[in-house]
Amino acid sequence: MVELKTPDEIDKMRVTGQFVGQILAELRERAQVGVNLLDLELHVRRRIQERGAKSCYWDYSPSFGRGPFRNTVCLSVNDAVLHGLPFDYVLRDGDVLTMDLAVEVDGWAADSAVTVIVGTPAEADQRLVAATEEALAAAIEVAVPGNRVGDISAAIAAVARAHGYPINTEFGGHGIGRTMHEDLHIPNDGRAGRGFKLRRGLTIAIEPWFAATTDRIFVDPDGWTLRSADGSRTAHSEHTIAVTDEGPRILTLAA
Repeated sequence: MVELKTPDEIDKMRVTGQFVGQILAELRERAQVGVNLLDLELHVRRRIQERGAKSCYWDYSPSFGRGPFRNTVCLSVNDAVLHGLPFDYVLRDGDVLTMDLAVEVDGWAADSAVTVIVGTPAEADQRLVAATEEALAAAIEVAVPGNRVGDISAAIAAVARAHGYPINTEFGGHGIGRTMHEDLHIPNDGRAGRGFKLRRGLTIAIEPWFAATTDRIFVDPDGWTLRSADGSRTAHSEHTIAVTDEGPRILTLAA
């Protein structure tokens, strides 16, 4: 069942979203050559504890993972794109790092992801990251009352195809609100004008992610981390948004 949120409830989600955005901004600054992924994980744990918030990932046990997940942030490096399990790894020059964070504050969830390039960026990696950001912006733009989920999916796919990136539809966006995952799956490819009709009060996480040269993924031996099947670099961008009569409202901006 899709639950539409009141303006007051959306404001509460914005409080959570701002916190998520702030932590990701802090991680952007901390993700430098020589930093261990576990140090980033510990920073997120401290920030969540200080805020009196709750990690949406800790003890998460979905059917596709080897649960329970015992970390507070997903950290995916290079060919890893989703559900990256933090481990003892020191970031190197040129690494592509995706940081995905979902938190609850006072019973309301928000979910966001950013991809950064550590140290000296390769041009191909810059293009890949920029494409996911462009796709996210295009998808948010069409998230207005009267449009449909297919319009969001088609907007993402149009950007991917324009840049020559394959598209995987196994994992994508989703409803969000009282929990991290609510009804509505939002694939990263679809037909405009099809699917669930967007209405005022709908809150969703939109998350385009691309691998440079494949649409196939596999699960790492850790049981969680999803990697590109051919080892190519990956990138992922995500925001939680609300559909409103005034246009899409991004809830996971830092300020």
